[in-house]
Amino acid sequence: MIQTLRCALVGTGAVANLHAQAVAAHPRAELVAVTDISPDAARDFAARHGIAAVHDDLASLLAAERPDVVLICTPPGVHREQTVAAFAAGAHVVVEKPPAPSLDELDKMRAAADAAGKQLAVVFQQRTGTAAAHVKRLLDSGALGRPLLAQCQTLWFRDAGYFAVPWRGKWETEGGGTTLGHGIHQLDLLAFLLGDWARVEARLWRLDRETETEDASTATVLFERGVVAQVVASAVSPRETSSLRIDTQRATVTVDHLYGHGHENWSLTPAPGFETDAAAWAFPEAEERSDHGPLLRDVFDAILDEQPLPPTADAPARSLELVAAIYASADADGRPVTPADLATHPTHRRGFASPVTDLRP
Repeated sequence: MIQTLRCALVGTGAVANLHAQAVAAHPRAELVAVTDISPDAARDFAARHGIAAVHDDLASLLAAERPDVVLICTPPGVHREQTVAAFAAGAHVVVEKPPAPSLDELDKMRAAADAAGKQLAVVFQQRTGTAAAHVKRLLDSGALGRPLLAQCQTLWFRDAGYFAVPWRGKWETEGGGTTLGHGIHQLDLLAFLLGDWARVEARLWRLDRETETEDASTATVLFERGVVAQVVASAVSPRETSSLRIDTQRATVTVDHLYGHGHENWSLTPAPGFETDAAAWAFPEAEERSDHGPLLRDVFDAILDEQPLPPTADAPARSLELVAAIYASADADGRPVTPADLATHPTHRRGFASPVTDLRP
């Protein structure tokens, strides 16, 4: 049994700080090494977080440190290569979203995890927190009646400077646009609450930004349990919000936030005639907000206890398949795409490049 998880971090961008904080907060984990494409950035990061070892590349880090867990915080185009290398070195992997720029690459990552007998966890932190867990229990138990209609909105704002970063906004290096890079968070939370999808019809739009990929997308998603969801992702919305609304037979569930949610961001509005039921739907008194910390804590605990990954970190392909279906439908001029279509898709298992309707003057 591992007593303390020796963690190593690859990539020192902004999100890496959240990983470092989560490791520091866990009583049985420590961050022992870091590497980055920029040696100066790696040294600065190590100094800020008290990390003993800095390596020039992942290969030297893996050979020298033999970490138990590798935290991957790099652009998605290199996730497969880095993940497979970490598994070959005997480490578990926690990778930032999106896990890969294609379903084929994610399949190879999952196969490498199985071959090594190690865990592959993807960071979809919107699933975490006591509010999301509470709502999922209410929906799954039938306490709110049957879910009927949903809205999923990721309305964010990214200016021209954001897309000026060389790897952003390009199919080859980023894998997709705002649907993959931004909207996947709320899509993942939607699918966490509602389950598997059955059909997708979608379009991609370029409304204002200088980008090869889309800066907005729209989709209708039908879930297996009969819920119809309208989905919008945007990188051009000045009043930013991340929101879900699920209308059930007995209530409307909403969450409105930006990058993280707590109890104050959620509401449950009873339908007429069900007002007296609302007291039983109250959120628990003890609160934990959604964040990287709870997700990595639960992943570390599962690894230490040699248990399967928790629901907050399992099903690494579910939301990426939903994103892939959006791109595949857009590639087919908005025609419906089903899971069976996607399983044998001639192009969109290899990548998400799709036609984008350009509406700029």
